[in-house]
Amino acid sequence: MKLRFTIIAILFGSFLYGQTIQGYVYDENGLPLEGATVESNKGADITNQLGQFSIHGVSDSVALIVGYLGFETQNQVVALGNKVSFVLKEKNFEISEVNVIGKGNALSTVAKIDLKTKPVTSSQQLLRRVPGLFIAQHAGGGKAEQIFLRGFDIDHGTDISLSVDGIPVNMVSHAHGQGYADLHFVIPETVKQIDFGKGPYNTNKGNFATAGYVDFNTIDNPENSFFNLEAGDFNTYRASGIAKLTKESTKNIAYLASEYLYSDGPFISPQNFNRFNVFGKYTHLSDEGNKFSLQVSNFTSKWDASGQIPQRLVDNNTISRFGSVDDTEGGNTSRFNASMNAIKKVNQRSLWVSNVYYSKYAFELYSNFTFFLEDPVNGDQIRQKEDRNIFGGKTSLKSSFLFNQFAVNTDIGTGFRYDDINNNELSSTLNRTTTLTRKVFGNLNELNQFVYGNAALSRGKFTLNAGLRGDYFLFKYEDLLAGAEPNDQKSNFILSPKMSLTYQAVKDVQFFIKSGRGFHSNDTRAIVKSNYETTPSTITDILPVAYGYDLGTIMKPNRNLVVNAALWFLHLDQEFVYVGDGGIVEPSGRTRRYGVDLGFRNEIVPGLFIDMDANYTIARSIDDEPGNNYIPLAPDFTSTGGITYKSNGKLNGGISYRYIKNRPATSDNSIIADGYFVSDAVISYTIGKANLSLIGENIFNTKWNEAQFATLTRLQNEINPVEEIHFTPGNPFFLRLAVSYKL
Repeated sequence: MKLRFTIIAILFGSFLYGQTIQGYVYDENGLPLEGATVESNKGADITNQLGQFSIHGVSDSVALIVGYLGFETQNQVVALGNKVSFVLKEKNFEISEVNVIGKGNALSTVAKIDLKTKPVTSSQQLLRRVPGLFIAQHAGGGKAEQIFLRGFDIDHGTDISLSVDGIPVNMVSHAHGQGYADLHFVIPETVKQIDFGKGPYNTNKGNFATAGYVDFNTIDNPENSFFNLEAGDFNTYRASGIAKLTKESTKNIAYLASEYLYSDGPFISPQNFNRFNVFGKYTHLSDEGNKFSLQVSNFTSKWDASGQIPQRLVDNNTISRFGSVDDTEGGNTSRFNASMNAIKKVNQRSLWVSNVYYSKYAFELYSNFTFFLEDPVNGDQIRQKEDRNIFGGKTSLKSSFLFNQFAVNTDIGTGFRYDDINNNELSSTLNRTTTLTRKVFGNLNELNQFVYGNAALSRGKFTLNAGLRGDYFLFKYEDLLAGAEPNDQKSNFILSPKMSLTYQAVKDVQFFIKSGRGFHSNDTRAIVKSNYETTPSTITDILPVAYGYDLGTIMKPNRNLVVNAALWFLHLDQEFVYVGDGGIVEPSGRTRRYGVDLGFRNEIVPGLFIDMDANYTIARSIDDEPGNNYIPLAPDFTSTGGITYKSNGKLNGGISYRYIKNRPATSDNSIIADGYFVSDAVISYTIGKANLSLIGENIFNTKWNEAQFATLTRLQNEINPVEEIHFTPGNPFFLRLAVSYKL
């Protein structure tokens, strides 16, 4: 009886507190605008994937202010009981329209500003639009980039989760390295939004989301059809375009996009790098406001590479910076993706969000890291190869309601990912034609099932966000070199709690504190087969835990300036180094990182933007003695920034820079990886439907090393091996001309 009275009292209190006004925000084509801000004197909200918002605690008519970056702001008084929809008109982007409110991921606002103000001319630049993230390419253009973020040398993706429209990019138990994330299948002109976060704080992000995550979302309805042609130095050519297939319909939208790229690069031995992408997407909007999309893409790439070269050969003028020791490196890869995404309204306060996907992937890479260290006759070239199928999906129920005097937003979801990896191989080879010895050869199966729940409770100026995620993994490995040995398998389960508190001090000033636990998985071969002294059996070896904490702010000190800052800490129970030429995983122990992030975006005068991000980190191994506890290649200071002019007029352009400080290449700091400061620029001019762009990379012709490693190598004529910096040189001054035309 007492419990029943309590429930009635709560419900009656909710009714007295006020009712709810709900509505939708669309663009002029009738497409929902996700992430629009809706403000009132009763609170604020951010629209979901259907453009839907809710303002709680309303007892009478209320004035709403609706805004979205790059669209005209609307003001309207709405009475209770009325269904309201806002249709926003696109206009020139202004930072004054940015709203910092206590709901949603305000940090992604920074990426929205950059996408609106800075041109994106390559898939590499998509990653560079994430504040604080650095990349390096070191294998002929076709290999996935090496990634740096928050004091991590993430290698190719071990500690960052990447996805495109819900399709995971990272490859578990990859032939070249755990978490391998090749983003080259994305056509940059199709990306409309970048959602990112730093740290292990999101319940809907699981494996690899320790340093952070980046989600790319593609456009539903291109503004127009177009084609683009580019030509530049080093025999570089690129053609891209989008063809709208349903020009008149606002309920059924379809388009095709494609890209072809060829480049020899600045190297003495040409890269012969070519890449072909095709992407198609269909979107249906129902009269009830539901949304369904289907997309298919196919990507192929081939390249040659000069490999990383030793500093000693450049110093004694044996080879130039763009020369090679073994120019028979290179590879090829392909990826086919198919996915379906659906968003369905359950009622006025809830919606289902679901996606399913399938990927077929192939990879073959030839490398020579040590030259003649292991095999003084044939050399140390290796082949890493695999074929895989990926099946997966996720569904979640998102709800918004009023509980007593709290506005509540919940997200409850479940899903799975299954990787079927065949002929995962590591072999010693000669000249990419002869197989000498197979070192590793087997089939892998890896299953990840997960469930999560998250609730955000808002009242007044405070929003408390709490969630819990559970992940189950099953690892199987069939060693094809072991004959009749039965399949081996292991499994494990991990819980990841998350919590954050946001305080909206005043309008456009937000403070936050975050804490969370995440993880990155180990390679299946290391888990199942004994590549340690003993076969790993603890969660530290299989699913190492990461603990993170952030304290920060996002604010607008004035109407044209957005500032973000954070103090952060991250502890990992175990880090791994995948030794590609040995086919083993080396545990490197516990690590601790802490630092500060600072950035701003400022519109000096209408259309003239200046931006800067600076990131300082102290990264150390916990289990090693001071002086021998540096984490190799972990950057301690990075900065990016630039100035851009963007208007609706004919002339646009900008200049940008990226800087990374010298950093230790070995644990005792005895070998240093050189830092660099590189600047790029672009200028474009529009004449009617045509646009002419001149793109300059490394405009000051800086000599810089893009990728660097401390490696023990022996040349063919050397008696003793030498450990020193080996590097891939960054491009010298590089000019491209691009012409695009709207159809």
